[in-house]
Amino acid sequence: MDPLANTDISTGLLQRKQKLTNVAIGLIFLLSGVEYAVILPTVWLYLQSLNAQPFFLGLVLSAFSLTELLAGPLFGYWSDRTGQTKSVILLSNCFEIAGNFMYFVGISKWFLLSSRLVAGVGAGAGASIFGYLTRTSSYEDRAPVFAMAMACRQVGLLIGPAFNVFLRYCDFQLGPFHVNKFSAPGIFMCALWTLMQLIVLFMFYDLPVKPPEPLNEENEPLLKQTEIPTQGPSPSYGTINSSLEPPSDNVDFSNTPNDHHFSQNISNNTENEKSVGKLHSVQTVKGLLREEIIVLLTAQFVTFFNQTALETLVTPLAQAYLGFQDLQNSLLYFLCGIEMLIGFLLVRTLSRCSSDRLLLAFGLFISNISCIWCLVFLAKPKGSYGLLLGEFVVGVFLQVLGLPFISVSQVSLFSKRTAESTQGFNHGVRRAVGGLATILGPLWAAGLIEELYIMLGVMMGLLVLLTIMFGVSYRYLMEPVMPEIRGP
Repeated sequence: MDPLANTDISTGLLQRKQKLTNVAIGLIFLLSGVEYAVILPTVWLYLQSLNAQPFFLGLVLSAFSLTELLAGPLFGYWSDRTGQTKSVILLSNCFEIAGNFMYFVGISKWFLLSSRLVAGVGAGAGASIFGYLTRTSSYEDRAPVFAMAMACRQVGLLIGPAFNVFLRYCDFQLGPFHVNKFSAPGIFMCALWTLMQLIVLFMFYDLPVKPPEPLNEENEPLLKQTEIPTQGPSPSYGTINSSLEPPSDNVDFSNTPNDHHFSQNISNNTENEKSVGKLHSVQTVKGLLREEIIVLLTAQFVTFFNQTALETLVTPLAQAYLGFQDLQNSLLYFLCGIEMLIGFLLVRTLSRCSSDRLLLAFGLFISNISCIWCLVFLAKPKGSYGLLLGEFVVGVFLQVLGLPFISVSQVSLFSKRTAESTQGFNHGVRRAVGGLATILGPLWAAGLIEELYIMLGVMMGLLVLLTIMFGVSYRYLMEPVMPEIRGP
């Protein structure tokens, strides 16, 4: 058979597997958005039916983020070590299935709290997925790929409320369990995650990774100004890569005078491998403490902190000054979701002709304008109903507009400025920082609803700090690319 034909068949099969895997990843992010949108509207009423105190709502909402924060780096480390993202996803889905079934059973408020803790472990697989997307995409495609993944979750957030339209009318017996409008979201998501398990099993493939990018002495990808000489000593990244290679386990028996020397060689190899492992761990931690990485992790924290704080503030503020009820709030969140989705698609398009740091700069500019607007017009709202409505809408619009630009660009830059061999763990750390922000943001906002100048002032201060850090480290936020090779 013609070798070229075999190559075409292999390439076509690989492309088909890539498409199926992308569909499976998109559906995972879609379901994560649906789960949030389906459970959030009724969780407080569910807790009230179980005689829970008001503070329990905060505990239940934070429980999911807490276990996701802890599980993310562990799942990421596992996928880095084994190279098997599919196994990680299959295991994490089991936690999602179990957690949502526990939510459906809901025998007590503590059992409901436990259900969100279990489901949160399943969400930790997102770190492994981002690591997988990093390893299988080029620098040029990184931002568009991440933008599409985030857009899929946003679509889930949009269509999630539509499922509540029929879930609220559920009232029947399922074996020993009574299905009502409170418990229905749990069994509904349990069924969807079970279906997702089958999709991952048959559609997700651990595809070959792209060739690793060259590194310099600091374990950083080489910048575009770097060139490889055709003569002279080997480049530095080759030196460090070779130094990290574990010594060969092959032993020449012909040169081994006795068993003692043989066992000694094996022992030395084992010790050397342990030393290499320790060195690798130290370099991984050191790589996350570089200046530009600290800036990007700060961007992750500030973005999620401000977003969740404003989400907590919007509903009571709209009710107090605009008289918004459930219907108006639902419409507001729906329109914000549409704007967010358009934003992600816009970022996907712009990322092909603009650098990540420019997109990040634009997002920070919009977010600063939004925070200033909220401080001036929403901290002490005054004026007619129409004026208040206009000020409120502009503030929310600006806040939502900046989020996609910051979210996508900082994730893309983070993946490019950290070592490719530990992307799962790296993204686990990044998502853990975001998880911490989603826990602290609502707590901060809820405690200072009556003191908006303090609440919004701290948010503004965090943004200003991030903007200063971004400006100081701007030259380090360069996107690394493959070095150009000059001919003789």
